[in-house]
Amino acid sequence: MSYQRYDYEVIASWIQPGERVLDLGCGDGGLLKYLQDVRQVRGYGVEKETEKVMAAIGNGINVLQLDLEQGLAGIEDDSFDHVIMSLSLQAMHNTQRILAEMLRVGHEAVVSFPNFGYWRHRQSILNGRMPVSESLPHQWFNTPNVRFFTIADFEALCEQEGIVIHEQLALDDGKVILEEPNFMASMAAYRLGRG
Repeated sequence: MSYQRYDYEVIASWIQPGERVLDLGCGDGGLLKYLQDVRQVRGYGVEKETEKVMAAIGNGINVLQLDLEQGLAGIEDDSFDHVIMSLSLQAMHNTQRILAEMLRVGHEAVVSFPNFGYWRHRQSILNGRMPVSESLPHQWFNTPNVRFFTIADFEALCEQEGIVIHEQLALDDGKVILEEPNFMASMAAYRLGRG
């Protein structure tokens, strides 16, 4: 089972059949296609890059070309059951705004992200190099990531912003990590609600 596929399965487990879903930073539409197949969701993807928009359309995904840094203007409050951002939150400049927007247009938000506090990432830095791994596949000079945060950082932000954490899973190699997730998990997924 691949890293990305396990992320999909975790997210799908939090989605009910037939729900209205908005997938932010949808790329080629792979996650939304998966959710349509396994949960029969009705949804839209949002993507900025033209090549990825075209790939999503090619995969049969309804996609809006928007710059998420500008927010989700034009999308009405409570338009979706779930708004998802899978492995893209770390690429957002205005993290607080996009989380607020996700919870404005959706009843719940689902986010997943690489954990920069993972022990292998810490070891790379101790060895004098920025980490490159399955969850962080880019070199420091070509990474789309602009925010480098840990599971503990994300939970502190949720508390500060009054965001309720309904569920959380910390993962490494497709296995759920229960002990010391901020150190032992390479990525995390959260189901969030309004405070």
